[in-house]
Amino acid sequence: MKPAGTAMIQPDPLHTLWHTPIGVHRFAQAEAVNEVLVRVFQTMRATDPIVSGEPKAFYASRDDLLQRIRLSEWEQLVRFIVDSVRQTVVLANQGAWPEAKPGFQIALRGIWFQISSQGSHHDVHTHGNCSWSGVYCLQVDPPEQRCQHPVLGAANGVTRFYGPHFNRLGGAAMDFGNAYLQNAHLDIEPVPGQLVVFPSWLAHQAMPYHGTADRVIVSFNVSVHAAGGSDQLHGYAHV
Repeated sequence: MKPAGTAMIQPDPLHTLWHTPIGVHRFAQAEAVNEVLVRVFQTMRATDPIVSGEPKAFYASRDDLLQRIRLSEWEQLVRFIVDSVRQTVVLANQGAWPEAKPGFQIALRGIWFQISSQGSHHDVHTHGNCSWSGVYCLQVDPPEQRCQHPVLGAANGVTRFYGPHFNRLGGAAMDFGNAYLQNAHLDIEPVPGQLVVFPSWLAHQAMPYHGTADRVIVSFNVSVHAAGGSDQLHGYAHV
């Protein structure tokens, strides 16, 4: 019996293995929905009893927005998020799932908003207890204005993703032969109406943002489970 994870590797000068799947989606109703939700989020921040005095440069809500918001615009956004995650998850698992179109369930484990300004940022981190995460942009300065910041430049307010190669840079010997390791991160610019879906294990950070308009985003975590109740795909391997 062939052990699980074993494959026949065919002769080839290069095999590119263990890719990192990311999905980028655009919300068709963003223009109308975003404006309403930005007002709602600003009000929630202003009335948060934990916040005292003037609003701080960075604010993150609790991750229980599914229970706290009852608006048609919010429901439209949540449906878009779930549909987008479903598309990305199906494509990412092609060839890994035993069936071409298996039944599965998507569970939102937490969804929250963040408001940032005045150079605030969110340091490098990953998300636990889930398999996929995402960030949806509601508001930010226009790109030509955002990128002209004299210090932050084009990195102003972007989400930076660190690929698996990033961990190799700390102690790796760098020479001409492993130049591919040096392209270890990807910056995705904030675009209102854009949703980025990514594996929860992927290290990322919100780079410092300074602009006229607040940077307002929605973040979330999801887990995905087989409809039959068991997520196990393979039996135990034995040689």
